[in-house]
Amino acid sequence: TWHLKKIPQIVSERTFSLDSPKFEAKTKLELNSVCGIECQRKLPVPSLSDLKDLLSYETVFENGTRTLTEVNVLGLALDPTGNTTTRRSSRKKRQIYGTDSRFSIYDKRFMTNFPFNTAVKISTGCSGILISPKHVLTAAHCLHNGKDYVKGSKRLRVGLMKTKSRGDGRKRKGTSDGMPSFQWTRVKSTHIPKGWFKGVSGDIALDYDYAVLELKRPHKRKYMELGISPAIKMMPGSMIHFSGFDNDRSGQLVYRFCSISDESNDLFYQYCDAEPGSTGSGVYLRLKEPNKKKWKRKIIAVFSGHQWVDVNGEQQDYNVAVRITPLKYAQICFWIHGNDENCTQG
Repeated sequence: TWHLKKIPQIVSERTFSLDSPKFEAKTKLELNSVCGIECQRKLPVPSLSDLKDLLSYETVFENGTRTLTEVNVLGLALDPTGNTTTRRSSRKKRQIYGTDSRFSIYDKRFMTNFPFNTAVKISTGCSGILISPKHVLTAAHCLHNGKDYVKGSKRLRVGLMKTKSRGDGRKRKGTSDGMPSFQWTRVKSTHIPKGWFKGVSGDIALDYDYAVLELKRPHKRKYMELGISPAIKMMPGSMIHFSGFDNDRSGQLVYRFCSISDESNDLFYQYCDAEPGSTGSGVYLRLKEPNKKKWKRKIIAVFSGHQWVDVNGEQQDYNVAVRITPLKYAQICFWIHGNDENCTQG
């Protein structure tokens, strides 16, 4: 069952103008030197002032201007237990682990209906998910490498899947009936938490590898709501689901589900089969609504992709997802609504 939680408040205190970014970074879908499971265990619990710094955020607008918004965090109970991880199973290797368990969604009835039609393509080569009529959730490193915004993020676009209408005329050469076509929409603004930037968090910490894009025009399709990420033991079979546009299956929407192997306060470590291109996909669960018989899907994490992490002094590989914690829920909800009134319960 989805459990309602009281959400801390994130309120903006000051907004400053910054110099326009250079937009010169290369898009890199696989990260190295990431704070991994062992490193996470040693991290101290962030203080309130740390969190205010990490959750402050940059906004880049389509004309290239940039602002920094400093925030305050209200009503937060700090967890004294630190960044614990739960070990579930032994490690395996590679982005495709054993038998490839991904499913390509070919049927247009599925592709253009909920939940699959919430998946979107980002013009920098990643995936994302619709979280409101005007907002898309994706991974921060699809847009920013920790030091600068990536090339192509200045004129960022989001592709929503569509089916060709009957009046489209003859089939174009080289196209397939099973391939989705995209309706591209310009991005009006992008929000990235300061915790993602090098210099704030030292080494890249995946905890803040998420971003929200505001579309220039609202879409009219069903989107997926955010949920607070439950602990592994609260998930049916520890299973998660997500769909994205993996590079090795060009033009196809690829769906997968798998169980989680490890968790920290902010990350899920798992062996979901995935290839670059699916980075930024929304990871979701299907649980029952409180006191109702209806089931509801909600986004509980952002897929960060295949990463090398330090475990017991060695570089090991996992597929990693960034959990939607109560704090991240409050921040993303604030970005969507522009106030915290709609974000008290998650």
